[in-house]
Amino acid sequence: MDVVVGRVAKAHGIRGELAVDVRTDSPEQRFAPGAVVAARLRDGTSKPLTFATIRTHGERLLVTFDEVPDRTAAESLRGALLLADTDDLPPTDDPDEFYDHELEGLSAVLTDGTAVGVVREIVHSAAGELLAIDKDGREVLVPFVREIVPEVDVAGRRVVLDPPEGLLD
Repeated sequence: MDVVVGRVAKAHGIRGELAVDVRTDSPEQRFAPGAVVAARLRDGTSKPLTFATIRTHGERLLVTFDEVPDRTAAESLRGALLLADTDDLPPTDDPDEFYDHELEGLSAVLTDGTAVGVVREIVHSAAGELLAIDKDGREVLVPFVREIVPEVDVAGRRVVLDPPEGLLD
């Protein structure tokens, strides 16, 4: 199974450098010279890319890939998702820490067991992580904090919600 570790935001400069939004808690492991990721392009095709250089640039990383020699090639990667194999992920030692792919697809239920919906994705924002839950065909965003999500049971395939009034409306 693949997990998104980054997204190409745009080309940077004229030498094929790319600005990448990081979507992993361990960028030093995922974004290292010689590491290979699969790039899922906007047209749905994929191709392997090998990191050549990586440097920090504000909230993003600026990277070059062996397979991207110039700005024209870099422009073709705009919007591409960078994927890594979940089998390569190190185990999390913290029981309150989860990989996005572990949460996606879990049932969301209230503390009394009432079904709410299904976790579709984890949204990473400046304010923190949000669970994007499909509730009867519409998306509801739930802050992923202990006060609102008191229990995550990956093995049981569910998250328990204790939302404040109005959050799920």
